[in-house]
Amino acid sequence: MMRRVLVTVVVGAALAGLGGTHPALAQKQGGILKVYHRDSPASMSILEEATISTVLPMMGVFNNLVVYDQNVKQNSLQSIVPDLATSWETSEDGTQLTFKLRDGVKWHDGKPFTAKDVVCTWDLLLGKAQEKLRTNPRKIWYHNVDSVTANGDGEAVFHLKRPQPALIALLASGYSPVYPCHVSPRDMRTHPVGTGPFKFAEFKPNERITVTRNPAYWKKGRPHLDGIEYTVIPNRSTALLAFEAGKFDLTFPDEVTIPLLKEVKS
Repeated sequence: MMRRVLVTVVVGAALAGLGGTHPALAQKQGGILKVYHRDSPASMSILEEATISTVLPMMGVFNNLVVYDQNVKQNSLQSIVPDLATSWETSEDGTQLTFKLRDGVKWHDGKPFTAKDVVCTWDLLLGKAQEKLRTNPRKIWYHNVDSVTANGDGEAVFHLKRPQPALIALLASGYSPVYPCHVSPRDMRTHPVGTGPFKFAEFKPNERITVTRNPAYWKKGRPHLDGIEYTVIPNRSTALLAFEAGKFDLTFPDEVTIPLLKEVKS
């Protein structure tokens, strides 16, 4: 979903002439991406919210164990690639899915990421943790997961009640970030801490959401941007007028009808 939003919605970039004969411009470092956002989310906690309203601004704050390859247009089991996990394998009977985890990853507050964080995340989702999620819209996704355990700091194992080859597809979704053990679910609603390329900066309900570059991101050279600013504008016409006026850098594919596209081009 994030790929669809941030890769195919390059109407603004195309109109500004950022493509075409100058592909090197796409590699320029720095700058703040300005985006309008159609909704003011209830919180910043992806695990507790049910829509893209939270996923869109917050997915870059986190990492998954695995993700869909953002360069492949159609998601499939074959397009799933490592993220916090470096590799994975299924047991012969299909009831264990074991992930080897990336070494040296740190949370935004400097604490190390380990397999214990994976266990804590799915204990929350399975309702086994001492602290509870306020809402748990994706608990049903993991009804076949009996437990998640850690083998040391570098390996996490999903124990299944029965074989489920498609479980990896759920883990690759933007709704499946790994949360830190040391941060309360309550605090993740207002000031989430992740391992992703962007760090949470600010959330003013009905106004804006901002994230800033994580200078210590484990993927060297990323992110390219210094930050992203999301301005909440529920009205589609108002948002598109602001885009046409140059206040935002991109719009969304479902926002622009053919008549409106002609207007934008003019």
